[in-house]
This record gives sequence, C-alpha cells and structure tokens, in this order.
Amino acid sequence: MATRSNPAAAPGALNYTGPFITVAILFGIFGFLTSLNNVLVAKLEAVFRLEHGPAMLATAAWFLAYLIFSVPSAKVIEAVGYKRTMVISLFVMVAGALLFVPAANRVSFPLTLFAIFVLASGVCGLQTAANPYVSILGPEHSAPARLTLAQAVNSIGSLAGPLVAGRFILSDLNKTSNSAATAHMLQGPYIAIAVALLLLGFAVMLMHLPAIAMTREFRPPAGGGPVLERNIWTFPHTVLGMVGIFFYVGVEISLVSITIQFCLGQGMSKVETASLMVSLFYLGMMVGRLLGSAIMVWIKAGKLLVFLGLCGVALLCAAMITHGTVAIACLVLTGLACSIMYPTIFALGVAELGPLTSKGSGVLTIGNVGGAVIPPLFGLLADKTSIQHAFIIPIIGYLFVAYYGLWGHKPSRKAAA
Repeated sequence: MATRSNPAAAPGALNYTGPFITVAILFGIFGFLTSLNNVLVAKLEAVFRLEHGPAMLATAAWFLAYLIFSVPSAKVIEAVGYKRTMVISLFVMVAGALLFVPAANRVSFPLTLFAIFVLASGVCGLQTAANPYVSILGPEHSAPARLTLAQAVNSIGSLAGPLVAGRFILSDLNKTSNSAATAHMLQGPYIAIAVALLLLGFAVMLMHLPAIAMTREFRPPAGGGPVLERNIWTFPHTVLGMVGIFFYVGVEISLVSITIQFCLGQGMSKVETASLMVSLFYLGMMVGRLLGSAIMVWIKAGKLLVFLGLCGVALLCAAMITHGTVAIACLVLTGLACSIMYPTIFALGVAELGPLTSKGSGVLTIGNVGGAVIPPLFGLLADKTSIQHAFIIPIIGYLFVAYYGLWGHKPSRKAAA
C-alpha cells in the first residue's frame, strides 16, 4: 500500500535546530564513553597484569556489541521510532555502568568485560538511532556536513574522556598499589556516569523531537518503488561503507588505545601527560570535523576522504621511522586525519536509500565491530614485534578509506548480482 507524504513534513518546512542540538549532545555522550573505554586499556593492564593483546579485549568487548545489536537496533527503530530507541538505549547504558560496581568489588576481568559489553550495547542502540536521525533532519545534500558537525560534538566528549580518566581512573598508575585498590577506583566514576545517564534518559523522554518514525514518509525516493523492492545488502556503496567503517573504527581505537603506552615507551615519564596526548588526538578530530563541515561546502566529501586517508598513511609511516617527540607528534596528528572519516563514510553509505535509511544505518553500524577485531590483532602484533611495526595494520585501514572516498562510495542504480 502506497504511503502518502505529508507536505508539512518536507525537509526545510520545519525548524530542526532544537532537535539537532539535543541529538548532538547525545553524540557527545557516546563519544565520551567510547574514549573513556579506550584509555581504560592502560588501567586493565595494571590491574590484571596484562600484555597489550589481552588488554585490548576491553575494546573487543565494546565493539562486539555493535556486531550483535546493530541490526536489532534498526528493527527497534522501525518498531518504536527514533526517540524511544534513544531513551531505551540510555537506560541500557545505565545498567552497564552500574555493573562496574560488582566487577570492581570482585576484581574480576570477565565481569568487567561484561559490564563494558552491556554499556556498549546501549551506546550501539543510541548511535544507530542518532546517526540517521541527524542525517535526515534536513536536506539530503547537506547530510555529510550536518553529520560531521554533530560528530564534532562527539569529539568534544571524546576529548573529555581521557581527561576524566587521567584525573579519576589512571592517577594511581604511577604508584605501587594492589589490584583491589586500583580496581575500586572504577566505582565512583561509573556510578556518577550511571546517574547522569539516568537523568538524561528521562530528559530525552520529556523532550519534543520530530516523530520521524519511517523515512519512507520523510524522504520518499525519486521514482518510488525500485528502492523498496531491493534488499539492503544489494547496495554496494552501503556494504562497502560498512567495510570502510570496520577499518576506520579499528584504526582509531587501535591508535587511541595504544597512545599512552606508546608515549611512555618513547620517553614520556608521567601517565597523566600521556593521557593528555589522547585528549590532543581527540582535539585534532574535533578541529578537523569543524573545519571539514565547512570545507565540504566547496570540496566533495569523497575527495576529502581520499586526502585524509593518504595523510594518515604518511603520518604513521613517519611514526614508524622516528622516535621520541617527533614520533609522538605524528601519532597524535593522526587524530586530524581521522576527523571526518566516520561521519562522512556513514552519510555517503546511507545516501539515496530513502525508506531503507534505518536498515542502511543498521548495516553500517555493524562496521563498528572493527573495534573488536583490529585492536586485539594490533596488540598481538605489537607484543610480538613492537608498537611501531604494528602501525602497518592501521596503514592498511587508511588505504581502504581512501579507496572508498575515490570509488567505493558511489551509489549503484542497479541491484548487485
């Protein structure tokens, strides 16, 4: 049965500034929590006496949730709409944060990984809803710039994560302390996070957000039926976008998770200073996203992906052959190279999907599982060789992102064979 479109709901007919700001704040929340989990790797190495590879299971547990819950989250969006999905996701995140309390009491690595997994499950649902919601809050041609701007707020949260960790979670790594005392330092911060998420969940529940429950009504495809008749997996630009996100997320998480250890190995003496380098990484991402959202008015998003992908390759090659301050600076500057990659790949991946936008979002979000696969491989290679030799893995990821920007993002008008 054909769905009639309401002219009053057409893009540009409503003021989306308020809803955009609300959802952008949610971007900041999951950016903060993701970066906090990334720097938690250094804490887990100290508490459980782990090498780089096993400690990276913290990132694996986080991004495994994306593999399991991305597509179900898209189905929840179709069933209850974007706003309710965001609220449900926030409450799941509360449960995950509270699980850190028994995990710290028992000094249990498996229970800590489970707490990370539950928290990430909520973040997955929130991200699956928030990304396409921002993308469709306005004209399709400006979706990459709009999503990049929202991701700049995500970077602000990401920047704050290492600062909070350095002050409240990692501060005892310079001291000699037993595992139980070190583990218990996780309780206070995560209880505070649970309370904040609970209040935010109720706040979003009471807010007025445009009820864009089905993108078929919001943005009908030109020509009508053909898009609706296709399986989402027959869109090459969406599937390749998922692969691009797989590599990109793996690259970002690998680099961020190893930054503290890399800085200490390059002669930096204090953990707090090393955690500041992680914040500078995210500061570069934030600046890059703000500049990118403006630059994309003149430069096509795909071309910018190619340029930054090649910049990432050059910086990591330099980090492999230099030492000390220069090597650290090259690693930190990869944050600028990473800046617009995720939102741009995502926006290009859902382009021209019309009523299948929520399903496309679910497929693309599966790509976040790269954060579960690539960092442990990176950590194991670093254990076997060195961190600098292991940079070859993120270099491969940057090259694929450049390929996606050059060719892979172009929508196909025909179903894949």
